[in-house]
Amino acid sequence: MSAIFNALPGIEVPVGAIKHSLTKMWADTSAKGGAAPASDDAKATQVNFVMHFGMNTSAEDAVVQFKTAVAFSRRYPCRVVVLCPMADDTAIGEVRAKIYGECHLGKSKGDTRCCEFVMLTYSHGARSFIENQVSICLSTDLPLYYWAHRFVSSARINQFQFLLGSAKRVLLDSAVVPSDALTFPWPRPEAVRDLAYARLLPVRQALGQFLSAYEPAKLVDGLKAVKLRHHAAVTAEANVLLGWLKTRLEACGMKPGQAALATETCEDCVSFDLGFAYANSSHFRWSGDLAQGSAHFEADFGGGRTVLPAAVSLLTPEAALGEAMFF
Repeated sequence: MSAIFNALPGIEVPVGAIKHSLTKMWADTSAKGGAAPASDDAKATQVNFVMHFGMNTSAEDAVVQFKTAVAFSRRYPCRVVVLCPMADDTAIGEVRAKIYGECHLGKSKGDTRCCEFVMLTYSHGARSFIENQVSICLSTDLPLYYWAHRFVSSARINQFQFLLGSAKRVLLDSAVVPSDALTFPWPRPEAVRDLAYARLLPVRQALGQFLSAYEPAKLVDGLKAVKLRHHAAVTAEANVLLGWLKTRLEACGMKPGQAALATETCEDCVSFDLGFAYANSSHFRWSGDLAQGSAHFEADFGGGRTVLPAAVSLLTPEAALGEAMFF
């Protein structure tokens, strides 16, 4: 039995009656005076979203991610299918289902939007046909997005060829998946997006906007090293940020092998502490403390020293989902 499935909210229903049960759920909600869609148009479903929990997911973590999906669906109305593998695999070919829905007001009083969730828990023996069941639960003629969370093995997730091959975006989080996940030969590697990269959008924007005030050639002239010290809690984000910096500096004219780029974990530093080392008098340093929401720039590229306090943050989990899916 899946502890994740039991921890998630919803009404358990027969697998073969999911569509009918969703209709009945809304009818019962409306009869009791609760918020329910007046018609199918009120659901305004824009996308299909499959959230797949791996065996490394705890029940508590699953509830957190479920709430993230609910928050996301309020901005982007969607049909969400949640997959929960069974840890206790004594049942051969077993699949169970739950349904959940909620409505909320949009930009105006008359703008009511409703989202629907279908939770499916399955045994290992049912893995070969669980994707068929997922396809039945999805809304037709809408793009599919697939989020694989805390899975144990890239090779095992790769068995879900329908989801990986059909999804417009495949979402992974390099902070909580196997180390080979971003380099694994997925069916459509161009569709893979890292949520750690998406979370860093405000950081990338802040660094890019500050450094764009200087000529690109000055940023790489005499550059010897780029070092990013970081707290252990943001190791994945630091690795992603260093890779992004390498790409941007190469676009500015940094030659292969010109500068040593490295990250270093430190327990006594702020979230991020970035420094560029030069053979000339140029200087650049940026530090960001996510706990305090504050950042600090220091730079001198020959035109005088610039010091600038700033804000720093990561995207919220639901905003990171949107960033990874649509941008």
